[in-house]
Amino acid sequence: MSIPVSRTSILLKDALNYRAARQDMIASNIANADTPNYKPRDISFEQALIAKKASLLKSDTNTLKMAQTNEKHIAPEKEVENFKPTLFYRDGHMARNDGNSVDIDVETTEMSKNSIMYNALVSAIKKDSYIFKSVIEASQKVS
Repeated sequence: MSIPVSRTSILLKDALNYRAARQDMIASNIANADTPNYKPRDISFEQALIAKKASLLKSDTNTLKMAQTNEKHIAPEKEVENFKPTLFYRDGHMARNDGNSVDIDVETTEMSKNSIMYNALVSAIKKDSYIFKSVIEASQKVS
């Protein structure tokens, strides 16, 4: 069991896991570029991350939460606990004679975009950890 340092670190960790899974999916598409009848797949996780961000940061708002004193009252909003990616087949590309619709140009472009986002997330995680490191180092100087 890990101790979450901040809600941002939880969100960054999930986003990093998503990017790694998407990289594997794109690599699989490239590996199957010559497989007959193969349709390129992709993962859509953005909506799940947006929902998780909203649920993580919801407690910071100064809104009054609705109390439910009777089970017949309107139920308060329940937080979504199941954040799963949506797997879909990338459509819109011309299939070749063997039925394969993998476009290497599209796949390499998506892979490079995903790699840039992955590296940006790694940098954000490092900066997030430096904040806490600087606080610890400053507290050592005070003592």
